[in-house]
Amino acid sequence: MVSDRSQPSKNVCVIGAGPSGLVAARELRKEGHNVVVFEQSHDVGGQWLYDPNVEVEDPLGRETSLNVHSSIYASLRLTSPREIMGFTDFPFLVKKGRDMRRFPGHGELLMYLSDFCAFFGLREMIRFNTKVEYVGMLDYGEFGKDLRWIVRRKEKKCEKMVEEVFDAVVVATGHYSKPRLPSIRAWKRKQMHSHVYRVPEPFRNEVVVVVGNSLSGQDISMELVDVAKDIYLSAKSTDVSEGLSRVISKHENLHLCPQIDSLQEDGRIVFLDGTWVIADTIIYCTGYSYSFPFLDTKGIVVVDDDRLIGFPFFESQAKWIAQLLSGKRALPSWDEMMNSIKEFYHSRDVAGVPKHNTHDIASFEYCDKYGDNVGFPHLEEWRKELCLSALTNADANLETYRDSYDDHELLQLAHQSPHFTQLEVESIPM
Repeated sequence: MVSDRSQPSKNVCVIGAGPSGLVAARELRKEGHNVVVFEQSHDVGGQWLYDPNVEVEDPLGRETSLNVHSSIYASLRLTSPREIMGFTDFPFLVKKGRDMRRFPGHGELLMYLSDFCAFFGLREMIRFNTKVEYVGMLDYGEFGKDLRWIVRRKEKKCEKMVEEVFDAVVVATGHYSKPRLPSIRAWKRKQMHSHVYRVPEPFRNEVVVVVGNSLSGQDISMELVDVAKDIYLSAKSTDVSEGLSRVISKHENLHLCPQIDSLQEDGRIVFLDGTWVIADTIIYCTGYSYSFPFLDTKGIVVVDDDRLIGFPFFESQAKWIAQLLSGKRALPSWDEMMNSIKEFYHSRDVAGVPKHNTHDIASFEYCDKYGDNVGFPHLEEWRKELCLSALTNADANLETYRDSYDDHELLQLAHQSPHFTQLEVESIPM
Protein backbone atom coordinates (compact mmCIF):
# COMPACT_ATOMS: atom_id res chain seq x y z
CA MET A 1 0.00 0.00 0.00
CA VAL A 2 1.59 3.29 -1.15
CA SER A 3 1.35 6.25 1.22
CA ASP A 4 1.86 9.96 0.53
CA ARG A 5 2.80 10.68 4.13
CA SER A 6 6.49 11.09 4.88
CA GLN A 7 7.75 10.58 8.41
CA PRO A 8 10.87 11.70 10.29
CA SER A 9 13.85 9.35 10.07
CA LYS A 10 13.82 6.56 12.63
CA ASN A 11 16.46 5.13 14.92
CA VAL A 12 16.59 1.47 13.88
CA CYS A 13 18.42 -1.52 15.32
CA VAL A 14 19.23 -4.46 13.04
CA ILE A 15 20.11 -7.73 14.78
CA GLY A 16 22.52 -9.78 12.70
CA ALA A 17 25.08 -8.94 9.99
CA GLY A 18 24.32 -11.84 7.68
CA PRO A 19 22.89 -11.38 4.16
CA SER A 20 19.45 -10.21 5.31
CA GLY A 21 20.83 -7.92 8.01
CA LEU A 22 23.35 -6.29 5.69
CA VAL A 23 20.87 -5.52 2.94
CA ALA A 24 18.36 -4.30 5.53
CA ALA A 25 20.95 -1.89 6.91
CA ARG A 26 21.76 -0.67 3.40
CA GLU A 27 18.10 -0.03 2.52
CA LEU A 28 17.31 1.61 5.86
CA ARG A 29 20.19 4.04 5.49
CA LYS A 30 19.18 4.73 1.89
CA GLU A 31 15.80 5.85 3.22
CA GLY A 32 17.51 8.23 5.65
CA HIS A 33 17.15 6.25 8.85
CA ASN A 34 19.78 6.09 11.59
CA VAL A 35 20.93 2.48 11.74
CA VAL A 36 23.05 0.37 14.06
CA VAL A 37 23.69 -3.35 13.49
CA PHE A 38 24.46 -5.66 16.42
CA GLU A 39 26.41 -8.76 15.40
CA GLN A 40 27.40 -11.43 17.92
CA SER A 41 30.36 -12.68 15.85
CA HIS A 42 33.63 -10.92 14.99
CA ASP A 43 32.81 -10.37 11.32
CA VAL A 44 29.97 -10.14 8.81
CA GLY A 45 28.41 -13.17 7.15
CA GLY A 46 26.06 -14.68 9.69
CA GLN A 47 25.57 -18.31 8.76
CA TRP A 48 28.30 -17.98 6.10
CA LEU A 49 30.98 -17.13 8.66
CA TYR A 50 32.44 -20.62 9.04
CA ASP A 51 33.36 -21.64 12.59
CA PRO A 52 35.30 -24.91 12.98
CA ASN A 53 35.08 -24.75 16.76
CA VAL A 54 32.15 -26.87 17.91
CA GLU A 55 33.79 -28.65 20.85
CA VAL A 56 31.83 -26.67 23.44
CA GLU A 57 28.49 -27.21 21.72
CA ASP A 58 25.84 -29.69 22.79
CA PRO A 59 26.09 -32.35 20.01
CA LEU A 60 22.32 -32.28 19.58
CA GLY A 61 22.00 -28.51 19.90
CA ARG A 62 19.19 -28.70 22.43
CA GLU A 63 20.27 -25.70 24.49
CA THR A 64 18.26 -22.48 24.20
CA SER A 65 21.34 -20.37 23.52
CA LEU A 66 24.01 -22.00 21.35
CA ASN A 67 27.65 -20.94 21.42
CA VAL A 68 28.22 -21.49 17.70
CA HIS A 69 25.89 -19.75 15.25
CA SER A 70 27.07 -21.22 11.95
CA SER A 71 25.95 -24.69 10.84
CA ILE A 72 28.26 -24.79 7.81
CA TYR A 73 30.59 -27.76 7.32
CA ALA A 74 34.06 -27.37 5.83
CA SER A 75 33.33 -28.80 2.37
CA LEU A 76 29.98 -27.08 1.82
CA ARG A 77 29.39 -25.65 -1.66
CA LEU A 78 26.44 -23.62 -2.91
CA THR A 79 23.54 -25.58 -4.34
CA SER A 80 22.60 -22.69 -6.64
CA PRO A 81 24.84 -21.13 -9.30
CA ARG A 82 26.43 -17.83 -8.30
CA GLU A 83 24.65 -15.95 -11.10
CA ILE A 84 21.29 -16.13 -9.31
CA MET A 85 22.65 -15.44 -5.83
CA GLY A 86 23.62 -11.78 -5.94
CA PHE A 87 21.59 -8.79 -4.80
CA THR A 88 19.97 -6.95 -7.73
CA ASP A 89 22.50 -4.08 -7.79
CA PHE A 90 25.59 -6.06 -6.78
CA PRO A 91 26.24 -9.20 -8.86
CA PHE A 92 28.11 -12.16 -7.40
CA LEU A 93 31.05 -11.90 -9.80
CA VAL A 94 33.89 -14.26 -10.55
CA LYS A 95 37.13 -12.74 -9.30
CA LYS A 96 40.61 -13.91 -10.23
CA GLY A 97 42.58 -15.50 -7.44
CA ARG A 98 39.44 -16.59 -5.60
CA ASP A 99 37.06 -19.54 -5.87
CA MET A 100 35.98 -19.06 -9.51
CA ARG A 101 33.58 -22.00 -9.71
CA ARG A 102 29.92 -21.41 -10.59
CA PHE A 103 28.97 -23.31 -7.44
CA PRO A 104 31.69 -22.04 -5.11
CA GLY A 105 32.44 -23.02 -1.54
CA HIS A 106 31.01 -21.16 1.44
CA GLY A 107 34.14 -19.01 1.79
CA GLU A 108 33.51 -17.36 -1.57
CA LEU A 109 30.01 -16.28 -0.57
CA LEU A 110 31.44 -14.86 2.65
CA MET A 111 33.89 -12.81 0.56
CA TYR A 112 31.00 -11.61 -1.60
CA LEU A 113 29.19 -10.37 1.50
CA SER A 114 32.40 -8.69 2.67
CA ASP A 115 32.70 -7.01 -0.74
CA PHE A 116 29.06 -5.89 -0.51
CA CYS A 117 29.78 -4.45 2.92
CA ALA A 118 32.82 -2.55 1.68
CA PHE A 119 31.18 -1.27 -1.53
CA PHE A 120 28.27 0.27 0.35
CA GLY A 121 30.25 1.35 3.43
CA LEU A 122 28.25 -0.71 5.91
CA ARG A 123 30.92 -1.66 8.46
CA GLU A 124 30.72 1.70 10.19
CA MET A 125 27.18 0.79 11.28
CA ILE A 126 28.08 -2.62 12.74
CA ARG A 127 28.95 -3.33 16.37
CA PHE A 128 30.75 -6.67 16.33
CA ASN A 129 31.07 -9.16 19.21
CA THR A 130 27.81 -7.80 20.57
CA LYS A 131 25.00 -10.14 21.55
CA VAL A 132 21.42 -8.97 21.95
CA GLU A 133 19.96 -10.46 25.13
CA TYR A 134 16.52 -8.84 25.18
CA VAL A 135 14.13 -6.95 22.88
CA GLY A 136 10.82 -5.75 24.28
CA MET A 137 8.20 -3.04 23.85
CA LEU A 138 8.77 0.15 25.79
CA ASP A 139 5.10 1.09 26.01
CA TYR A 140 2.55 -1.56 25.26
CA GLY A 141 -0.38 0.29 23.71
CA GLU A 142 -2.28 0.15 20.46
CA PHE A 143 -0.44 -1.82 17.78
CA GLY A 144 1.56 0.40 15.44
CA LYS A 145 0.97 3.64 17.39
CA ASP A 146 4.40 5.15 18.15
CA LEU A 147 5.64 1.83 19.50
CA ARG A 148 9.26 1.90 20.67
CA TRP A 149 11.59 -0.93 21.61
CA ILE A 150 14.03 -1.58 24.43
CA VAL A 151 17.16 -3.44 23.30
CA ARG A 152 19.60 -4.88 25.83
CA ARG A 153 22.96 -6.00 24.54
CA LYS A 154 26.24 -7.27 25.93
CA GLU A 155 29.72 -7.17 24.42
CA LYS A 156 31.80 -10.34 24.63
CA LYS A 157 34.68 -8.67 26.46
CA CYS A 158 32.42 -6.98 28.97
CA GLU A 159 29.76 -8.47 31.24
CA LYS A 160 27.97 -5.14 31.54
CA MET A 161 24.53 -4.98 29.93
CA VAL A 162 23.80 -1.87 27.85
CA GLU A 163 20.23 -0.74 27.22
CA GLU A 164 19.01 1.49 24.38
CA VAL A 165 15.64 2.49 22.98
CA PHE A 166 14.88 2.31 19.24
CA ASP A 167 11.95 3.25 17.05
CA ALA A 168 12.14 -0.07 15.25
CA VAL A 169 14.02 -3.38 15.40
CA VAL A 170 14.78 -5.63 12.41
CA VAL A 171 15.41 -9.24 13.46
CA ALA A 172 17.79 -10.76 10.90
CA THR A 173 19.21 -13.68 12.89
CA GLY A 174 18.53 -16.37 10.29
CA HIS A 175 16.94 -19.78 10.75
CA TYR A 176 19.73 -22.32 10.24
CA SER A 177 21.16 -22.39 13.76
CA LYS A 178 18.63 -23.94 16.14
CA PRO A 179 18.49 -27.68 15.35
CA ARG A 180 15.12 -29.24 14.69
CA LEU A 181 15.12 -32.71 16.21
CA PRO A 182 12.85 -35.73 16.19
CA SER A 183 11.99 -37.36 19.51
CA ILE A 184 15.45 -38.24 20.74
CA ARG A 185 15.63 -41.55 22.55
CA ALA A 186 18.32 -42.52 25.05
CA TRP A 187 21.20 -44.35 23.42
CA LYS A 188 24.62 -45.16 24.81
CA ARG A 189 26.43 -44.34 21.60
CA LYS A 190 27.05 -41.02 19.84
CA GLN A 191 24.15 -38.88 18.57
CA MET A 192 24.58 -35.45 16.99
CA HIS A 193 22.87 -32.93 14.76
CA SER A 194 24.42 -31.78 11.49
CA HIS A 195 24.71 -28.31 13.11
CA VAL A 196 27.94 -29.52 14.73
CA TYR A 197 29.25 -31.59 11.77
CA ARG A 198 32.35 -30.06 10.19
CA VAL A 199 34.66 -32.70 8.66
CA PRO A 200 34.39 -36.46 7.95
CA GLU A 201 37.62 -37.63 9.62
CA PRO A 202 36.14 -38.26 13.13
CA PHE A 203 33.91 -40.94 11.54
CA ARG A 204 36.70 -42.98 9.98
CA ASN A 205 35.90 -46.72 10.00
CA GLU A 206 32.61 -46.09 11.81
CA VAL A 207 29.13 -47.28 10.95
CA VAL A 208 27.06 -44.10 10.66
CA VAL A 209 23.32 -43.64 10.34
CA VAL A 210 22.38 -40.33 8.69
CA VAL A 211 18.78 -39.33 9.41
CA GLY A 212 17.18 -37.24 6.66
CA ASN A 213 17.90 -37.15 2.93
CA SER A 214 17.63 -33.40 2.43
CA LEU A 215 20.54 -31.44 0.93
CA SER A 216 22.73 -31.67 4.04
CA GLY A 217 21.91 -35.35 4.56
CA GLN A 218 22.89 -36.16 0.99
CA ASP A 219 26.05 -34.03 1.10
CA ILE A 220 27.27 -35.49 4.38
CA SER A 221 26.49 -39.05 3.30
CA MET A 222 28.44 -38.60 0.06
CA GLU A 223 31.37 -37.11 1.96
CA LEU A 224 31.45 -39.98 4.46
CA VAL A 225 31.73 -42.73 1.84
CA ASP A 226 35.50 -42.19 1.64
CA VAL A 227 36.11 -42.59 5.38
CA ALA A 228 33.26 -44.46 7.08
CA LYS A 229 32.88 -48.22 7.04
CA ASP A 230 29.17 -48.01 6.20
CA ILE A 231 26.63 -45.20 5.91
CA TYR A 232 22.91 -45.85 6.27
CA LEU A 233 20.79 -43.00 4.95
CA SER A 234 17.47 -43.12 6.79
CA ALA A 235 14.70 -41.43 4.80
CA LYS A 236 10.96 -40.92 5.14
CA SER A 237 10.57 -42.45 1.69
CA THR A 238 12.75 -44.82 -0.26
CA ASP A 239 11.41 -43.23 -3.44
CA VAL A 240 14.40 -40.98 -4.10
CA SER A 241 15.69 -38.88 -6.99
CA GLU A 242 17.50 -40.37 -9.96
CA GLY A 243 20.67 -38.62 -8.82
CA LEU A 244 20.63 -40.04 -5.30
CA SER A 245 19.77 -43.48 -6.64
CA ARG A 246 22.86 -43.33 -8.89
CA VAL A 247 25.08 -42.34 -5.96
CA ILE A 248 23.78 -45.21 -3.80
CA SER A 249 24.33 -47.75 -6.58
CA LYS A 250 27.87 -46.43 -7.12
CA HIS A 251 29.06 -46.76 -3.51
CA GLU A 252 28.90 -50.18 -1.88
CA ASN A 253 29.08 -48.72 1.63
CA LEU A 254 26.12 -46.33 1.18
CA HIS A 255 22.69 -47.81 1.90
CA LEU A 256 19.17 -46.38 1.79
CA CYS A 257 16.93 -47.31 4.73
CA PRO A 258 13.46 -46.41 6.04
CA GLN A 259 12.91 -44.38 9.19
CA ILE A 260 14.21 -45.51 12.58
CA ASP A 261 11.79 -47.48 14.73
CA SER A 262 13.90 -47.98 17.86
CA LEU A 263 17.36 -47.67 19.39
CA GLN A 264 18.72 -50.58 21.42
CA GLU A 265 21.22 -50.56 24.28
CA ASP A 266 23.58 -52.88 22.42
CA GLY A 267 24.02 -50.30 19.63
CA ARG A 268 21.40 -51.73 17.30
CA ILE A 269 19.26 -49.34 15.28
CA VAL A 270 16.03 -50.96 14.16
CA PHE A 271 14.25 -49.55 11.12
CA LEU A 272 10.51 -49.56 10.42
CA ASP A 273 10.79 -52.49 8.02
CA GLY A 274 12.34 -54.64 10.75
CA THR A 275 15.91 -54.53 9.42
CA TRP A 276 18.63 -53.36 11.78
CA VAL A 277 22.30 -52.37 11.99
CA ILE A 278 24.78 -51.92 14.81
CA ALA A 279 26.04 -48.35 14.50
CA ASP A 280 28.59 -46.09 16.14
CA THR A 281 26.99 -42.72 15.41
CA ILE A 282 23.69 -41.15 14.40
CA ILE A 283 23.81 -37.80 12.57
CA TYR A 284 20.46 -36.02 12.45
CA CYS A 285 20.15 -33.95 9.26
CA THR A 286 16.63 -32.94 10.21
CA GLY A 287 16.69 -29.21 9.61
CA TYR A 288 16.30 -26.16 11.78
CA SER A 289 13.69 -24.24 13.74
CA TYR A 290 13.02 -20.53 14.06
CA SER A 291 14.25 -19.33 17.44
CA PHE A 292 14.02 -15.85 18.97
CA PRO A 293 14.87 -16.37 22.67
CA PHE A 294 15.55 -12.64 23.16
CA LEU A 295 12.26 -11.37 21.71
CA ASP A 296 9.38 -10.34 23.99
CA THR A 297 6.32 -9.14 22.06
CA LYS A 298 3.65 -9.83 24.70
CA GLY A 299 2.28 -12.65 22.55
CA ILE A 300 1.83 -10.58 19.37
CA VAL A 301 4.51 -12.56 17.51
CA VAL A 302 4.81 -16.21 18.45
CA VAL A 303 6.45 -19.27 16.93
CA ASP A 304 4.03 -22.18 16.54
CA ASP A 305 5.91 -25.22 15.21
CA ASP A 306 8.04 -22.84 13.12
CA ARG A 307 5.02 -20.88 11.91
CA LEU A 308 5.36 -17.11 12.19
CA ILE A 309 4.97 -14.01 10.07
CA GLY A 310 7.92 -13.62 7.77
CA PHE A 311 9.16 -13.68 4.17
CA PRO A 312 12.43 -15.03 2.85
CA PHE A 313 13.06 -12.41 0.22
CA PHE A 314 15.82 -10.41 1.84
CA GLU A 315 16.23 -7.47 -0.47
CA SER A 316 12.59 -6.83 -1.30
CA GLN A 317 11.75 -7.29 2.37
CA ALA A 318 14.45 -4.79 3.33
CA LYS A 319 13.14 -2.18 0.90
CA TRP A 320 9.62 -2.68 2.21
CA ILE A 321 10.66 -2.28 5.84
CA ALA A 322 12.72 0.84 5.10
CA GLN A 323 9.86 2.47 3.17
CA LEU A 324 7.31 1.57 5.83
CA LEU A 325 9.39 3.39 8.41
CA SER A 326 9.86 6.43 6.18
CA GLY A 327 6.13 6.62 5.44
CA LYS A 328 6.38 5.90 1.69
CA ARG A 329 4.30 2.79 2.26
CA ALA A 330 1.69 1.87 4.83
CA LEU A 331 0.52 -1.39 6.32
CA PRO A 332 -3.04 -2.60 5.80
CA SER A 333 -5.24 -2.56 8.88
CA TRP A 334 -4.61 -5.06 11.69
CA ASP A 335 -7.80 -6.97 10.81
CA GLU A 336 -6.86 -7.18 7.12
CA MET A 337 -3.43 -8.56 7.96
CA MET A 338 -4.70 -11.10 10.46
CA ASN A 339 -7.40 -12.31 8.06
CA SER A 340 -4.84 -12.63 5.28
CA ILE A 341 -2.58 -14.71 7.54
CA LYS A 342 -5.45 -16.98 8.56
CA GLU A 343 -6.44 -17.52 4.93
CA PHE A 344 -2.85 -18.31 3.98
CA TYR A 345 -2.37 -20.78 6.85
CA HIS A 346 -5.70 -22.42 6.02
CA SER A 347 -4.67 -22.86 2.39
CA ARG A 348 -1.43 -24.54 3.52
CA ASP A 349 -3.31 -26.81 5.94
CA VAL A 350 -5.77 -27.84 3.20
CA ALA A 351 -2.81 -28.60 0.94
CA GLY A 352 -1.39 -30.88 3.63
CA VAL A 353 1.74 -28.79 4.20
CA PRO A 354 3.25 -29.43 7.68
CA LYS A 355 3.46 -26.37 9.91
CA HIS A 356 7.25 -26.37 9.92
CA ASN A 357 7.20 -26.09 6.10
CA THR A 358 4.75 -23.18 6.08
CA HIS A 359 7.39 -20.77 4.86
CA ASP A 360 8.76 -22.89 2.03
CA ILE A 361 7.19 -20.28 -0.23
CA ALA A 362 10.12 -18.99 -2.24
CA SER A 363 8.50 -19.84 -5.56
CA PHE A 364 8.90 -17.50 -8.51
CA GLU A 365 5.19 -16.71 -8.49
CA TYR A 366 5.15 -15.83 -4.80
CA CYS A 367 8.34 -13.76 -5.07
CA ASP A 368 6.91 -11.72 -7.95
CA LYS A 369 3.59 -11.28 -6.18
CA TYR A 370 5.38 -10.05 -3.09
CA GLY A 371 7.47 -7.71 -5.23
CA ASP A 372 4.31 -6.17 -6.66
CA ASN A 373 3.21 -5.26 -3.15
CA VAL A 374 6.42 -3.43 -2.34
CA GLY A 375 7.40 -1.98 -5.72
CA PHE A 376 10.21 -4.50 -6.27
CA PRO A 377 10.92 -5.72 -9.84
CA HIS A 378 10.02 -9.24 -10.90
CA LEU A 379 12.77 -11.82 -11.04
CA GLU A 380 14.48 -11.86 -14.44
CA GLU A 381 13.52 -14.75 -16.69
CA TRP A 382 17.16 -15.83 -17.04
CA ARG A 383 17.42 -16.04 -13.26
CA LYS A 384 14.37 -18.29 -13.08
CA GLU A 385 15.60 -20.48 -15.93
CA LEU A 386 19.10 -20.86 -14.46
CA CYS A 387 17.56 -21.88 -11.15
CA LEU A 388 15.36 -24.51 -12.79
CA SER A 389 18.28 -25.75 -14.90
CA ALA A 390 20.39 -26.28 -11.77
CA LEU A 391 17.56 -28.08 -9.97
CA THR A 392 16.97 -30.39 -12.94
CA ASN A 393 20.67 -31.17 -13.24
CA ALA A 394 21.01 -31.83 -9.50
CA ASP A 395 18.04 -34.19 -9.58
CA ALA A 396 19.67 -36.30 -12.28
CA ASN A 397 23.36 -35.85 -11.48
CA LEU A 398 23.69 -35.34 -7.75
CA GLU A 399 27.45 -35.91 -7.53
CA THR A 400 28.47 -33.85 -10.56
CA TYR A 401 25.89 -31.08 -11.14
CA ARG A 402 28.05 -28.39 -9.52
CA ASP A 403 30.88 -28.99 -11.99
CA SER A 404 29.16 -30.31 -15.12
CA TYR A 405 26.27 -28.45 -16.77
CA ASP A 406 24.93 -27.61 -20.22
CA ASP A 407 23.22 -24.24 -19.72
CA HIS A 408 25.93 -22.13 -21.37
CA GLU A 409 23.50 -20.21 -23.59
CA LEU A 410 21.49 -19.19 -20.53
CA LEU A 411 24.71 -18.22 -18.82
CA GLN A 412 25.68 -15.90 -21.68
CA LEU A 413 22.21 -14.35 -21.59
CA ALA A 414 22.61 -13.69 -17.88
CA HIS A 415 26.03 -12.06 -18.29
CA GLN A 416 24.65 -9.73 -20.98
CA SER A 417 21.79 -8.58 -18.73
CA PRO A 418 21.75 -5.23 -16.86
CA HIS A 419 22.31 -7.13 -13.62
CA PHE A 420 25.89 -7.89 -14.70
CA THR A 421 26.62 -4.86 -16.88
CA GLN A 422 25.45 -2.17 -14.45
CA LEU A 423 28.80 -1.79 -12.67
CA GLU A 424 32.27 -0.98 -14.01
CA VAL A 425 33.92 -4.26 -13.10
CA GLU A 426 36.45 -6.73 -14.41
CA SER A 427 35.30 -8.87 -17.30
CA ILE A 428 33.71 -12.15 -16.31
CA PRO A 429 35.47 -15.34 -17.50
CA MET A 430 33.06 -17.45 -19.49
